[in-house]
Amino acid sequence: MKTVMFVCKKNSSRSQMAEGFAKVLGAGKIAVQSSGLEASEVNPHAIKAMEEVGIDISQQTSNGLSEFNPDDFDAVISLCGCGVNLPQEWVVREVFEDWQLADPAENPEIFPAIRDKIKQRVEGLIEKLS
Repeated sequence: MKTVMFVCKKNSSRSQMAEGFAKVLGAGKIAVQSSGLEASEVNPHAIKAMEEVGIDISQQTSNGLSEFNPDDFDAVISLCGCGVNLPQEWVVREVFEDWQLADPAENPEIFPAIRDKIKQRVEGLIEKLS
């Protein structure tokens, strides 16, 4: 089973939604974690957006990337264009992608649209890794 790290700036919205989708849609196919260049807290708008599609991320926690070992992951997905700021050992995994999605925390009305883009990309990633 492939292991995936979703990473974003603060691990509060985009990476949290990706983790939620991947845990549900990729159950039994991939193992997943999320983190940020720095830890913060899960954004309530992200929790609400995911509740709207039947996925509960309210118990997920925000973690810093430094809490993890890059060798434990096959794939690293940056959701915010932060790939240029990642330590090299994270960028050279078997799969590295930088999805560069807009930050809904700065514009809460786009949460549903960003959520739906994340779902599409997570589905493609699961297919690619399975």
